[in-house]
Amino acid sequence: MEQVSEQYYKRDFWIQENLNYVKPHFRLQKAARIVNAIAQGRQADLLDVGCGPATLKHLIGENINYHGVDIAIHNPAPYLLQTDFVETPIRFGDKQFDIIIAQGVFEYIGEHQSDKFSEIQQLLKKNGIFILSYVNFNHLHRDVYRIYNNVQSFDNFRRSLERFFHIDRFFPTSHHWHHHEPNRKFMKHIQMHINMNIPILSPLLAVEYFFICSRPRT
Repeated sequence: MEQVSEQYYKRDFWIQENLNYVKPHFRLQKAARIVNAIAQGRQADLLDVGCGPATLKHLIGENINYHGVDIAIHNPAPYLLQTDFVETPIRFGDKQFDIIIAQGVFEYIGEHQSDKFSEIQQLLKKNGIFILSYVNFNHLHRDVYRIYNNVQSFDNFRRSLERFFHIDRFFPTSHHWHHHEPNRKFMKHIQMHINMNIPILSPLLAVEYFFICSRPRT
């Protein structure tokens, strides 16, 4: 793991950074579709770890009871918890969740990765689903941003995750020839279609992955 300045998790930094996520971006829209599919036809409690401005709440169905946690909450609400969840355990009383999602979180988790996996496992209901994203640091043109402090290969991250969860499936969140996404939506879909139909390209061109996980099977 690569260690960098601890400034990455300070609230003043994330207040500004979270402004980039007020509008739903490509990954967030995809995450919302996954969440809605999992919760279809039932009531579900959702925890959004690293929720930022809680944009996901506005993309999911009314059958989903939303909770979010972040170091920098912009608009306080009863369903939002402001805390440094890297250093502090996540607590909504004794509540457990049907779905927990963490997007763009584990690149910043540093040496706390195993502790956070264990904590999320305990927050997940028996038949719950954990969804998380992680950057593909094997990408052909991947830059390692200075604020990342948990940089691992895809295989190492997957093995670490499997110590705490059963990985039901994983797939690219997006698939581009350069690590910067194309500006036009149709180009994103074209590149995804081409690259995903040529399997040898996937490890080199997937920008990041979604992992869909469940509690360990006994």
